[in-house]
Amino acid sequence: MPPPPVAKRDHVIRQLGRTRNDPFAWLRYVPAQGARSLPTMPPMIRAQLEAETRYATSMLSPLAPKQGDLLAAMLDRAGGGVEAPGLSRGAWRYGSRVPPGGEHTVHYRVRQDGTEEILLDEGQRANGHAYYRTTGHQPSPDHRYFAWAEDIVGDDRHRICLLDTRTGAVSIRVEADAYGYGGLVFSPSSAWMFWIWRDARNRPTRLYRTAVAGGQPALVHEEADPAIFMQVGRTAADGFVRLTLAGPDTAEVRLIAASDETAAPRIVRPRQQGVTYEVDEWRGALLMVTDADGAFDRKIVQLDAGSFTAGATLVPHRPGVPILAMIPFADALVRLEREDGLHRVIVRQADGREQAIAFQEAAYALEVPEAQDYRATSVQIVHQSPVRPRRWLDIDLATGRQTQVAAERLRGFDPDNYVVERLSAKAPDGMDVPITLVSRRDAPKDGSTPLLLYGYGAYGVSSDPVFSLPATVLIDRGWRIAIAHVRGGSEKGRRWFLDGRRFAKRNSMTDFVACARTLCSSGYSAPERVVAFGLSAGGLLVAGAMNLDPTLWGGVIAKVPFVDMLNTMSDGDHPLVPLFRPDWGDPLADPTAYDYIASISPYENVRRAAYPPLLCTAGLKDDRVSYWEPAKLVAQVRQRSTSGNPAILLVDPDAGHQSSGDQRAEFDEMARFWAFAMNCVR
Repeated sequence: MPPPPVAKRDHVIRQLGRTRNDPFAWLRYVPAQGARSLPTMPPMIRAQLEAETRYATSMLSPLAPKQGDLLAAMLDRAGGGVEAPGLSRGAWRYGSRVPPGGEHTVHYRVRQDGTEEILLDEGQRANGHAYYRTTGHQPSPDHRYFAWAEDIVGDDRHRICLLDTRTGAVSIRVEADAYGYGGLVFSPSSAWMFWIWRDARNRPTRLYRTAVAGGQPALVHEEADPAIFMQVGRTAADGFVRLTLAGPDTAEVRLIAASDETAAPRIVRPRQQGVTYEVDEWRGALLMVTDADGAFDRKIVQLDAGSFTAGATLVPHRPGVPILAMIPFADALVRLEREDGLHRVIVRQADGREQAIAFQEAAYALEVPEAQDYRATSVQIVHQSPVRPRRWLDIDLATGRQTQVAAERLRGFDPDNYVVERLSAKAPDGMDVPITLVSRRDAPKDGSTPLLLYGYGAYGVSSDPVFSLPATVLIDRGWRIAIAHVRGGSEKGRRWFLDGRRFAKRNSMTDFVACARTLCSSGYSAPERVVAFGLSAGGLLVAGAMNLDPTLWGGVIAKVPFVDMLNTMSDGDHPLVPLFRPDWGDPLADPTAYDYIASISPYENVRRAAYPPLLCTAGLKDDRVSYWEPAKLVAQVRQRSTSGNPAILLVDPDAGHQSSGDQRAEFDEMARFWAFAMNCVR
């Protein structure tokens, strides 16, 4: 089926003495208010998106049997359900599970006598909604209430719900426009709920305090700087409510003491460009983890809890060993850090003695769940690797003894059938780029095995080698999967991030290409048998790599990709643009930034060449990476590619930046991606 034509309309933009023509700018639509929906789109745009849907359906429908087979394999492998062991808080243990055969998460708590109470059944709440996703689940400190934020539209604007466990009644305390991602918390007394409101541009800008018993919200703080994002929480020992105001290169923490929960928040350190910090409490003092004074991989400093004056440095800065998180307990301070690209947990006693918890594996990832009981005598961590599903370990804070308390059980899966390798590729400038590679143990090394290469490389977010059930299903079909740990992430510390940021962003793309070429030259795969996969800013990565060497790839999968970089960063009204100017540059004010972005933006740099098959997805309600970004890239590739390979746009009319929060929907999407990839390299 031929693709639908996309009309070209001259749209000349003059900016900083430069002129460009954006012929597909007409695809952009921002409603005056509310979320986008297909029936309310301008007729010409609606017709184009409907035509794209018909084309995508026609092109992907022959893959339906393969997609169905992959989905069935994923569901069968996950058939035992997933249940985390939960965290003990006072007299209760709080946990969540996906029941066997279920799709949505159930949140519950268990008394010490074994009595279980269901707090939230997401499947029941999702009934009647095309889209449903929750976040921010938490009990009140007195255990009477359980709160969460839910999105029933797909636009990341939440409502806040409250369960009274005494009566069983669920009430909606904030009807709309709440920010759920780190945007709600109970006060230490359980009398108040602090929550964050999003403005018309979807930016979190106000902190409110609402009485749990009911009443009108009180404004606590309003942020005027659009380059600042907000999060609210409690410190570890419940001594303070903590408001964190942060951008990529600055931070400011304000504290409200538990002794006066209606007081104005006090500033710990005024925001300063180039200095970031976080604050928690431990043993009657405050702790600050910061990159101040040139400590680019961070250090931990003690502060006086009353005056906020600095005291001793508990953990000094060590270049190349970034501190990722600190989790205080009454008897020990736990921190998560990275050394030689791998996680380790450090347990520090009050007298300064430290014990490291690490694992002798080629690649693995550790997580320390948040909101653990400050009085606990052990810390719970989650260990996983690309071939070992999650297992939950309790680490005794005094002795370091490890006890496995739960493990994710899968059907028909044996970790010993797979092998994980840590490799590296030489970038054009000589840097060694780490690669995590997963294969079946019997996979040949003769270039015949197809390979899925994943990457992200932005905002300092590391692509950790976690377990992926869908990935194992693809590997079982004769594939290899690799993660390219390109610059722009923080796998090798903050300098690794900075070397793939702003005017060094091209390094991320050349790193990704280098990883693909190295894997091919080493016999793990071959050119045109490598499928690139990235999402969001990872879509920028894979689309940029596609432009650099179109014939290297067997196919490219870009999920909600950020690919219209120059036009988006020139939109001052975009909710994320002011925040992320330090990461990408400001083409509205800086000619150097304009020229650099124009030189790497995927949409602007599609050229006359033989492009591989391309599948882009979009969420119609997404305001982080709007649907027109992949739509414009797809149109450009169709116009300029000489290969005749398809460029497909698949738009979900009910989703935003994330798909609906159920397991089947997640697996179905991955099965579609895998079926597309398999069809690319037959």
